Amino acid sequence: MAANYNNSAWFYDSLARLVYGKALVNAQVYLLKHIPENAKVLIVGGGTGWIFEELARIHPSGLQITYVEIAPNMMALSRKRNIGNNQVTFINDAIENVDLTANFDIALTPFLLDNFTDENLTKVFNSIAVLLKPNTLWLNTSFQLTGKWWQRIMLKAMFIFFKLTCGIEASKLPEIDKCFEEKHFKLVEQQSFFGEFIGATVYQK
Repeated sequence: MAANYNNSAWFYDSLARLVYGKALVNAQVYLLKHIPENAKVLIVGGGTGWIFEELARIHPSGLQITYVEIAPNMMALSRKRNIGNNQVTFINDAIENVDLTANFDIALTPFLLDNFTDENLTKVFNSIAVLLKPNTLWLNTSFQLTGKWWQRIMLKAMFIFFKLTCGIEASKLPEIDKCFEEKHFKLVEQQSFFGEFIGATVYQK
């Protein structure tokens, strides 16, 4: 079953700030410098859409953004955001079900890939990978375990909470890095936040 954060739309951003401060936002904003002018941008699982306003600060116009989000309530919030003079196509569906032209310059997956079992992660990953032009960038933020005892406790609590409220299928972190390696993506840059519990990575196809 696909993760669907519809039930959490009204409190998701507030909860994230309460638990992580600005770390979730900072990790995503950190990656935006890699988006070139006039790019065709694919955002999958963008949640409440606050990222639009950050993008508009960097690129007030010229971006063609395709925004794929499965939760209707998240999509409704996203449509109210300030997008500047950029163009946004909103698609309320799972990325595996969407038929798009493979011409994107950039993909963003903000805390999307954590939500799946390894089997379904491969399906989601491949659905995104085929839409990217050669040599383009994939900007990903995910949770990660780096050996600190408290990370496993927080992660377990988070999975239990969102399994109950949103029906996510994962109960442990899938092998995200392995997916990129098997598809021969090159790691360009990585940065950690919140005591290394949050990773921001840039891969090149």
